[in-house]
Amino acid sequence: MGYKIEKSEEQWREELGEDAYHVLREAGTERAFTGEYTDTKTVGVYHCRACGAELFRSSTKFESHCGWPSFYDPADTDAVETRPDHSIPGRPRTEVRCATCGSHLGHVFEGEGYGTPTDLRYCINSIALTLTPADAES
Repeated sequence: MGYKIEKSEEQWREELGEDAYHVLREAGTERAFTGEYTDTKTVGVYHCRACGAELFRSSTKFESHCGWPSFYDPADTDAVETRPDHSIPGRPRTEVRCATCGSHLGHVFEGEGYGTPTDLRYCINSIALTLTPADAES
């Protein structure tokens, strides 16, 4: 699939570092409750760590107590793409990727009863994100 931003795996590895590369380019997962943004309440915009694309806004972040930042809606309908993930036998999931560079962000789950406006939980790895605080955007 062609993305707006494409680089060699060597370029991605050099730019991202080992841990971010593992999650973003190899579809890894950071350990629960260890990520920088799991509990943050900072108002702002979350961007893809790999390419800088706007992905989520803090106004859609909510407390799910799952160990990773949770959002109920992407910043724009075209900001992320989803695809089936059958990497765990017997546990089908829906993978979330950055629509600009194809980097793995996490997974999205539906119908878990959190009472969000979309009934979705985008469970995103902190290491896949960078946060620009609202006061730094001006």
